Amino acid sequence: MSRLLAPFVSAQTYRAVAFYIAQLVLGVVGFALLLAGWPITLVFAITPLVVPLLIGLRVAVGLLAQAQARLARELLGVSVRTPVSTAGVGFWSRGFSVLRDPLFWKQQVHLLLAWPMALVPLVVFAEVGELITTPIWARWVEGYEVWWIEVDSFAGALLFVGAGLALLTVAVHLLGPYARLSRWLASRLLSGDPGPVRSPAEVRARRLQALTVDALVSTCVVVVLVVIWLLTSGGYFWPIWPMLALALVVGIPGWVVLVLERPEVSRLALGSRVLAIQIGVSAVLCCFLVAVWAITSNGYFWPIWPALGLALLAGVHAAVVYGRRTHRIEELEETRAGAVNVQETELRRIERDLHDGAQARLVALGMSLGMAEEKLKTDPEGAIALLAEARSGAKEALEELRDLARGIHPPILTDRGLEAAIAALAVRSPVPVTLTVDVPARPPAAVETAAYFVVAEALANAIKYAGATRIDVRIGRANGLLVAEVADDGEGGADPAGNGLKGLDQRVRALDGRLRVASPEGGPTTLRAELPCA
Repeated sequence: MSRLLAPFVSAQTYRAVAFYIAQLVLGVVGFALLLAGWPITLVFAITPLVVPLLIGLRVAVGLLAQAQARLARELLGVSVRTPVSTAGVGFWSRGFSVLRDPLFWKQQVHLLLAWPMALVPLVVFAEVGELITTPIWARWVEGYEVWWIEVDSFAGALLFVGAGLALLTVAVHLLGPYARLSRWLASRLLSGDPGPVRSPAEVRARRLQALTVDALVSTCVVVVLVVIWLLTSGGYFWPIWPMLALALVVGIPGWVVLVLERPEVSRLALGSRVLAIQIGVSAVLCCFLVAVWAITSNGYFWPIWPALGLALLAGVHAAVVYGRRTHRIEELEETRAGAVNVQETELRRIERDLHDGAQARLVALGMSLGMAEEKLKTDPEGAIALLAEARSGAKEALEELRDLARGIHPPILTDRGLEAAIAALAVRSPVPVTLTVDVPARPPAAVETAAYFVVAEALANAIKYAGATRIDVRIGRANGLLVAEVADDGEGGADPAGNGLKGLDQRVRALDGRLRVASPEGGPTTLRAELPCA
C-alpha cells in the first residue's frame, strides 16, 4: 500500500507537474516564434537584412532554450549547459555561423517538442479532474456526458469518481518515467559545446580581418554594378539602392569595431560599450533613412519620426546604464565588505588552529626537550623516552601545519592546477566522485582558488550532511566564465544562507561571479559557481 501511495507524497511528482505547466507556456511561445520568425527571415533571404534576422532568431531561440534548461535543472534535477552565441566574426560570417550551429537546430527541435510533451500529462490530469468532479457537473448540467456516456444518476456519477481515482493513480506512477524521458530530451537537445576559446589577440585580428573583407567585397559589388549601369542604359542610377544597403553592411560593423578597439569612444556613452554601439548604429540608420528620403521625394521629412524613436530608445538605455552604474557601485562596496569579512574569518580560523593545534604541540615539544636535557645525565632511559615523545609531537605538529597550509592554499593547486587539486579531493572522498574537467588554459590564480574552495566545500557538505551516494563534479569554460558545478543525489534542503554557503557566495561575488544553489527537499542538490576569467 505504501508503494502505491508513494508518488502522492513525493515532491518529485509535484515538481514534474509544475515543470510541464511552465513547459507548456514556453513551448507555445517557442512554436509561435518559429512560426513567425522563419517566414520573415526567408522573405529577406536575398538581402543583407537576413543576417540581423538570423542573429535575432538565434538569440530568441537560445534565450527560450535557457529558460527551458533552467526549468529542467530546478524542477527535474538535470544539469544542462546551454550557451547562446553567434560564433562568427564579421557581418556575413555571423549569419552563416547561425546556420552552421548544430545546437541552434537541436534547440528548435526541443521547442517544437515542448508543448506536445507537456500537453499529454496535463490533459490526463484534466481528465482526472473531470471524472472526480462528475457528481457536481451531473447534478447541475442536464444531459451531462462522460466518455460519450450520459450520467443520469448520482450512483452512476460515483462510478466515474472511482474511474478518476484509478486513472490518477496510474498517471502519477507513470509520471516518473515520463519525467525521465523529458530529462533525457533536455540533456540531449539543450546542452551543447560553447565553441573554442580564442585569445583576445586572435579575436581582435579576426574582427579586423572580417571588417576588411566586408569592405572589399562591398566595394567590388558596387564597382561591378556601376559598370553594368554604364554599359547598359546610363539612365536612372539604380545602383544607388544596393550601394545604400551595402553601406549599412560596412557602416554598422565598422562602428562596432571602432567602439571595441577604442575604449575612449565608450567613455562618451557613460562608459558603456553597448550604449555607444546603440548610439552609433542609430546614427547610421538615421543617415540611411535621410539618404532614402533625399533620393526619393525631398518632400515631407518623414525620417524625423524613426530618428525620434531611436533617440528615445537611446535615452531610455542611457537611464538604465546610469542606474546600473549606481547599483554596481553599491554592489562592489557590498562584495568588498563581504570579501573583507571572509578574510577576517579565515584569519581567525588560522589563528585558532595555530593556537589550539601546532602552537600547543610546539610548546609541549619544547618542554619535552627541556626535560630530556635535564634527565640526560641522571636518567638516560627517561631522556630517550622524552626524546621519542618529542619526535612524535614534532611529526604531529608538522602534519597539522601541512593541513593548515592546505586549507589556506593547497600546494598542488599552484603546482599542477585545478584538475589535479580537485582530483586529490575526489580520491580522499568516501563517496564516489565523478570528475569532468574541460579547461584548455589555466584561469587566473584567484579564480582558480575560488573554484577549488567552492568544490571542496560542496563535497564536504554532500558527504557530511546530505547523505549522498554519488557526486558529480563538472568544471569547464563557457562564454568567458569558469563554471564549477557539483551535483549530488543526497537529501537536499541545503540552506544558501548558512555559514558555509554564505561564505562561498561572498568569495565568489568578490570576483564578480555568481553562485547558484538548487537544493529542493528530497534532493538532488546542484551547486553552480560562475566566475569571470577573461
